[in-house]
Amino acid sequence: MNTKFTPQVFLQQIAQIQHMERGKLCILREGPEGPYHNHQSWENGKNVSRYVPRDQVPAFQEAIAGYEKFQKLIEAYPRSSFNRPGPN
Repeated sequence: MNTKFTPQVFLQQIAQIQHMERGKLCILREGPEGPYHNHQSWENGKNVSRYVPRDQVPAFQEAIAGYEKFQKLIEAYPRSSFNRPGPN
């Protein structure tokens, strides 16, 4: 894949992220019907942990992956060729 990384491509990639959630999803324990999960994140300087119902686990996984993708894009922005002074 030899796509030129332009500001428009950068913004399009960010716009494709549907949901974002900081933190991580952890398995609390295994139950008879499968694992019990909680979502841990930092809020106002404190570690906050919330129970995640089984039917919401896939949505949380997708949202956490979306946030991680967003972070990688933001970290790549300063290194991109379109953000450097001088000829590209």
